[in-house]
Amino acid sequence: MENVIVEKRPDVLECDVVRFQNNKDKWVAFIGLLDGRPYEIFTGLQDDDEGIVLPKNVMSGKIIRCDCGDGGHRYDFQFENKRGYKTTVEGLSEKFNPEYWNYAKLISGVLRYGMPIENVIKLVGSLQLKDDSINTWTQGVVRALKKYVVGENADNNK
Repeated sequence: MENVIVEKRPDVLECDVVRFQNNKDKWVAFIGLLDGRPYEIFTGLQDDDEGIVLPKNVMSGKIIRCDCGDGGHRYDFQFENKRGYKTTVEGLSEKFNPEYWNYAKLISGVLRYGMPIENVIKLVGSLQLKDDSINTWTQGVVRALKKYVVGENADNNK
């Protein structure tokens, strides 16, 4: 399958929510999809105190790019609750550790320019970082992205 590079991010992208646990920490990844393929990733600790409160049944939604009016922008996550009402978690960029945010931006850039998912997984998995929590985070990102490897999905669905 040939990858098509989209230079300008659409204002709204479908999104999968992937939860994972490393050691005792609970993590969440918001994976923005373009034509069903990972296009960007927002991820970090799931922290109720910081506003990442999602019902356990929320597995998908939308990532919405919002212009702030000052030339900047933010990304919001929106999902429909069981009653059909839209709920929005504003400012994903503000919800996570800035170091994780920067690594996620780098990984998103690689995804946007069409690197095959298997290669993105190898790249992220090979990162040697000084901090154990970042190394734990990269393991979670690898696990979140593995669900998009076509061969593994086919094997897992048997």
